Amino acid sequence: MEAATKTVLLVKYGEISLRKGNRSYYEHQIMNTIRSNLRGLDGNLRVLREQGRFLIEDYNGDINVTAVLDRVKHILGITGFAICVKTNLRDIENMCTIALDFFANAASGTKSFRVSTKRSDKRFPINSREVSAKIGEHILNNTPGLRVDLHNPEVNLWVEIRNYVYFYVNSLPGVGGLPYGSSGKGVLLLSGGLDSPIAGYLSARRGVEIFPIYFHSPPFVSERAADKVRDLAQVLAKYSGTIAVNIIPFTDIQLFLKDNVQEEKLTIMLKRAMLRIASAYAQKIGAHCLITGDSIGQVASQTMQSLAAVHSAASLTVIRPLATMDKQEIIDIARDIGTFEISTRPFEDCCTLFVAKHPENKPNTNIIERIEMKLEAELAPLLEIALEQAVISTL
Repeated sequence: MEAATKTVLLVKYGEISLRKGNRSYYEHQIMNTIRSNLRGLDGNLRVLREQGRFLIEDYNGDINVTAVLDRVKHILGITGFAICVKTNLRDIENMCTIALDFFANAASGTKSFRVSTKRSDKRFPINSREVSAKIGEHILNNTPGLRVDLHNPEVNLWVEIRNYVYFYVNSLPGVGGLPYGSSGKGVLLLSGGLDSPIAGYLSARRGVEIFPIYFHSPPFVSERAADKVRDLAQVLAKYSGTIAVNIIPFTDIQLFLKDNVQEEKLTIMLKRAMLRIASAYAQKIGAHCLITGDSIGQVASQTMQSLAAVHSAASLTVIRPLATMDKQEIIDIARDIGTFEISTRPFEDCCTLFVAKHPENKPNTNIIERIEMKLEAELAPLLEIALEQAVISTL
């Protein structure tokens, strides 16, 4: 028989609750991810829908909050977690008693408080305001030195009346966004820099399943540069689950373009080659877009004219999540998700090493395309060979 009260984790989700036709689809995606991530933990865990929330509980008793949170806190689509006391006792007298015990343990030493009630189960005979008043009065009368403050309390005791009744005093933030993979597939052009991992993270947060592709140029870059990219992908895997990095040999293409293209146009031509390979890979795996870390005006190859000259090489839509961000915003996200220290390791990628001293920052797209067309007979086979020789590294 289930205990009258026990500690559980109430999981909140945000915008998917507004997706009327697809809401059930999104909910099942998150629930399946939670269940998958919890597999192997001790206890008799179960995950249930609970009227606009998900409930994670141990059927045998109190949940191991630390162990469970460690497995689910990075799941995309979740906006918050509340460590709750759950009860199946739904009469107001028992609720008052349980609320007082919970408050005494969770908010010891508090000087001011309020009670906020959310009554999702409209069959409950007392409205939200009356529930808050009765529970608040009981706590106030049994806690010396405590006062009510409806506007700026030290502690807000939340009461949620759903199929069961839940009490908690704060919520831990989740990642938010949409369930991973719910918006289709995208090929991420992942380098070892600051920007592209953040572009991947932000795309994944909007439900895009990411397939990283990295252009490797030995002996001009060491294997440690590739290790750096793998480590960045490993961080992204916290949010996506298992992830595979497609490592593309790029040396022959770089040397060919270096020998056949004016130096000031080399960066644009290299990026076009990358987008052509990424487009071919995307079509091979059924992806719907390419994802890059471009930020408008950050470097010469990211002026509006340069972006246009590069973009025309892609056969799919190019998503640029960082397009309007400044560098500090990007750095802040990198620190927050754990990629900053990895990205700033002193191992250069292929683009950095082959950048011109004075790159053209206002290229003419028509001229760039004509140059590429003259090289096509030799360039196209090199692009095909590079994709054929790709090595997949699963993390």
